[in-house]
Amino acid sequence: MKIASFNANGIRARMPVVLRWLEEQVPDVLCIQETKVQDSQFPVNAFEDAGYHSVFRGQKSYNGVAVLSRIPPVSACFGFNPDDDEQVRLARIDFDRFTVVNTYVPQGQSPDSEKFQYKLDWLSRLRRYFETGFGASDPLIWAGDFNIAPHPIDVYDPQALAGSVCYHPLEHRALDAIRELGFTDVYRKHKPDDPGFSFWDYRIPNALKRKLGWRIDHIWATASAAEKSRNAWIDAEPRTWEKPSDHTFIVAVFDL
Repeated sequence: MKIASFNANGIRARMPVVLRWLEEQVPDVLCIQETKVQDSQFPVNAFEDAGYHSVFRGQKSYNGVAVLSRIPPVSACFGFNPDDDEQVRLARIDFDRFTVVNTYVPQGQSPDSEKFQYKLDWLSRLRRYFETGFGASDPLIWAGDFNIAPHPIDVYDPQALAGSVCYHPLEHRALDAIRELGFTDVYRKHKPDDPGFSFWDYRIPNALKRKLGWRIDHIWATASAAEKSRNAWIDAEPRTWEKPSDHTFIVAVFDL
């Protein structure tokens, strides 16, 4: 089972990239974040023609999550609870043998902003969501744009970036609290020494060529799923294609 994640930074603008990548890589499941489109405008037909079921929830101009799959989903829900009417950032999709949770964690803007506190509060809610909704033996795969680089190897200059948003001790503490529920960082399991950046800031000239990246896109798994993971990698090539996102695709393969 090939499971992937991608922050599209606007699904309509990124359709050529996504469709090309689906054709070349044929993932079984693709989690997409930042679709930035209302549900009535989501390109269901194009993905259906490519052989994928689509489950999605969006907002105008920002946020939004979607899960594409070659296998039919059993059920889907969005948000932390049925009454959650906040920003669209979380989707849970149940398949026959496993569950995928796709998240677009708030970016946080800057450590001294209200948006940063919102990010920390959102991560605390996510921890409770996992803790109350799943058990360690459940085959759960958590994928998405976490907007956190967990370790020094995950940023291009850990000393200069220390304390900045997406690489801040309070974010690391919040993420570690979720990890302690029993999650494994699947990419790091298979690539312990490879920085594997997944995001290069548009505002930095030639960031990709200069290797000035971050690993903020992730695929994590509970123990029962992680032990069945066989490989993981980040495909940087789509970042060189025409009109790319500032992120690229992360992929993990499981025997599920």
